[in-house]
Amino acid sequence: MANIRKSSPSFVGEVRNELQGNLPAGDNSSIGTDLAGWNGFKKILDEANSAGRLFTNDIVRTYSLVYTTTNAYFGGGVLSPNGDIHFVPYAANRGQKIAASGVVSTYSLIYTTSTGAYAGGTLAPNGDIHFTPHFANRGQKISASGVVSTYTLVYTASNAYIGGVLAPNGEIHFVPAAAAVGQKVSASGVVSTYTLVYTATNAYLGGVLAPNGDIHFIPFAANRGQKIAASGTVSTYSLIHITSTAYVGGVLATNGDIHFVPQAARVGQKIDINGTVSTYSLVYTFSIGAYRGGVLAPNGDIHFIPYFANRGQKISADGVVSTYNLVYTASPAYFGGVLAPDGSIHFIPMTAAVGQVIQNNSGITFSKGVLLHPYLNKC
Repeated sequence: MANIRKSSPSFVGEVRNELQGNLPAGDNSSIGTDLAGWNGFKKILDEANSAGRLFTNDIVRTYSLVYTTTNAYFGGGVLSPNGDIHFVPYAANRGQKIAASGVVSTYSLIYTTSTGAYAGGTLAPNGDIHFTPHFANRGQKISASGVVSTYTLVYTASNAYIGGVLAPNGEIHFVPAAAAVGQKVSASGVVSTYTLVYTATNAYLGGVLAPNGDIHFIPFAANRGQKIAASGTVSTYSLIHITSTAYVGGVLATNGDIHFVPQAARVGQKIDINGTVSTYSLVYTFSIGAYRGGVLAPNGDIHFIPYFANRGQKISADGVVSTYNLVYTASPAYFGGVLAPDGSIHFIPMTAAVGQVIQNNSGITFSKGVLLHPYLNKC
């Protein structure tokens, strides 16, 4: 199976196999996460970007949810191997998911709390989705077959972690918000902690896997960047733009840059494949809570997910920043997003009364192996 499919009318059912260095269409452990793996992965992204350039108009629509409540889901969602998108329960007492067919449904959770149980999630190599513990004192996961279970954590604290990233060795790293130590879950399910270089209240929110295997934490209130190398070494680096509650979440661009998603920041900030940090101008900014999280579209656009913003904002593969109309706006509305199997981007509802999606009109989609890869599928 190819890694890019074109399903527009003149290409219905066509599978494009001409790409050199095709990646497997299997699970998220089948694609390399070192620079050699990135070079192959980038070819997939570049072809999609090129093929999708003819389709630039964003089609935004809404759909009904089954369960809504204030602060229901937080930190985004995760795509499972069967095509379901799972929302991460924050104050919700029910799990909620969207099937690849578009059907929305709920399911029972084992552990819930009204004070912010989990924030963000990560797909493990075995297909389990791990929710990231925020105030929860138990880990919780849902298997590829839909079985929900809990497990013991080593470190628990209020406002501990927000977001998670899968490392090249199969370990899931929780991103430290106010945690005094790092915490991770191995591919075999063993939970352990490790020392961080920089800690602060609300230090980081969300993380991104870089092309070289480093995991970058996204600075919220931190005045230093922090990363974990593929070898496990933790280090910090200088930022250019620092402000309280600056960024929430990040996205890996087609060229290997990691973009921090602006929450209260007045400028965009990114770190390139060589570790160089730079800033750029935004079209729309808000005093607090503009966007939280972002998603890479098949055509190379990075979409920021609207939290308090009443405009959508995106960055093209060429670095052009622009805005577009949303159908539904609220304060706050969504937190994080997920790229669906059909190439559409779903905003994950935090307090929104309806779901909102950017419908893919390019006909370009990714194969399962690309969609599930930790470069793209994390929150």
